[in-house]
Amino acid sequence: MILTPPLSEKRVRSLELGETVFLTGIVYTGRDEMHARALEYLEEGRQLPVDIKRSALFHCGPLVRKEDERWRVVAAGPTTSARMNSLEPLFIEAYRPGAILGKGGMSKQTVEAMRRFGCIYLAITGGAAALAAQGVKRVVSVHWLDLGIPEALWVLEVEEFGPLTVAIDAHGNSLYERVEEETRSRLSEIGRKLGVD
Repeated sequence: MILTPPLSEKRVRSLELGETVFLTGIVYTGRDEMHARALEYLEEGRQLPVDIKRSALFHCGPLVRKEDERWRVVAAGPTTSARMNSLEPLFIEAYRPGAILGKGGMSKQTVEAMRRFGCIYLAITGGAAALAAQGVKRVVSVHWLDLGIPEALWVLEVEEFGPLTVAIDAHGNSLYERVEEETRSRLSEIGRKLGVD
């Protein structure tokens, strides 16, 4: 299934845990420093250079190359999303993205913010950065380059970007939590069979 941002809350809430999707349209990148600056802007009452509402935000520090005054994405691997855990709940509340892309999942506080404000987490495979870059058609623009290339806010046009898995839905369900619960359950069962408490 192909999703095209902006993503309506109704559409986002209709997506099921484990569903596979692709993105076509505009995606923004944002890591720690981008989040921190966006929240500084919020505190100062300043407008962001882009409208993130109902958009797709990718936890990514792309590897880019400048060719004839244009940027080209060479690699677009996901950043471990847990790095943004302390910033993401407030970011979601303030800017209301429709989807966050990354790897590794996010905290319970972030999952709760996603549930409250209608946002999903789309997991992308780590270690396939060059392959992911093939889904980036062009760099539309870049903001906050003073933060450094990986931390800047990149505006990317993507086409059938993915595959992406709905790993946290907009109802508070998380594949990561389910795996943890199942693992704990199996460890207890294994312990009993081995006579270890």
